[in-house]
Amino acid sequence: MTTKEIKAFGTNSEIEPLQKMKIERRIVTDHDVEIEILFCGICHSDLHQVKNDFGGAMYPIVPGHEIVGRVTAIGNHVTKFKVGDLAGVGCIVDTCRTCNPCKEGFEQFCEEGMTFSFNSIDKTYGGHTFGGYSECIVTDEKYVLSIPKTLDLASTAPLLCAGITVYSPLNHWKIGKGNKVGILGIGGLGHVAIKIAKAMGAYVTVFTTSQVKVDDAKRLGADDAILSSDPEQMKKYAGKLNFILDTVSAKHDVNIYLNQLTIDGSMVLVGLPPEPLSISAFSVIKGRRSFAGSNIGGIAETQEMLDFCEKHNITADIELINIQDINKAYERLEKGDVHYRFVIDLATLKN
Repeated sequence: MTTKEIKAFGTNSEIEPLQKMKIERRIVTDHDVEIEILFCGICHSDLHQVKNDFGGAMYPIVPGHEIVGRVTAIGNHVTKFKVGDLAGVGCIVDTCRTCNPCKEGFEQFCEEGMTFSFNSIDKTYGGHTFGGYSECIVTDEKYVLSIPKTLDLASTAPLLCAGITVYSPLNHWKIGKGNKVGILGIGGLGHVAIKIAKAMGAYVTVFTTSQVKVDDAKRLGADDAILSSDPEQMKKYAGKLNFILDTVSAKHDVNIYLNQLTIDGSMVLVGLPPEPLSISAFSVIKGRRSFAGSNIGGIAETQEMLDFCEKHNITADIELINIQDINKAYERLEKGDVHYRFVIDLATLKN
């Protein structure tokens, strides 16, 4: 396999800062699309992988799975893209393609395990994958998304992970007009969830522990916002919500939110708390409530989400940074000091 050397930002160990490095990308094969990366969002999971919080990190790591850019080359058999098109790559760059979940469009649940954009064993080409903090990426066209021309490109990047992560459960549980939806947490995921749930027609209430974010919730489109540390405020929607999307990745008591659900209501977890969550039997038995989880979405659904966001003019609220400021951004991300997603301008990688 022929490769070429490109510039990237990554790290060689969990204790080293991210720095400029060189990596190898394959030259396009028959079904490949090469994308010059223009912008890449910073997901909290990038930070977890770099620090090996989940275990199994393969160094050197080049993070990034919220990738948007322009097509610069295509393979001989590519039919969906042409040079010059806007295109993106999210979390998934390969799957087995033959199991039932893959055939049904649920590549995120591939029975053999999906190949992630970075820090994942590349079963097809060998070695491991490198992500979007780099000049370009080469991906099979099956896993490449068409990026809407009408949306701001930098602000669209986070939709490739944050957007699909919240759209998929809202779509699966058929949220629409007449539904009362709670969004737990306003961060990279939660702030996009507010916009999408509102565009679907729901009445949206935000639950947050931050008074500042209570004040910001309505700017983002929420109908109401509750300071969840205030027991009196929490009584307002007790037993009244049809659906709650839990975006929190820290330890928290889910029972106080399950009790906000009406009969047959569902609470769906998309955050990744580091410790197991404790659920009282009475929180789900009373009212026949459900507690479920959801993980990103398949390729077709991700494209559907992008098209939905184009129709409703939805993008993420971002802070655009230079690649040279990545370590400062990681420090701020650890503290929750970002409104609401960092996005890297990859033009600065040339500096």
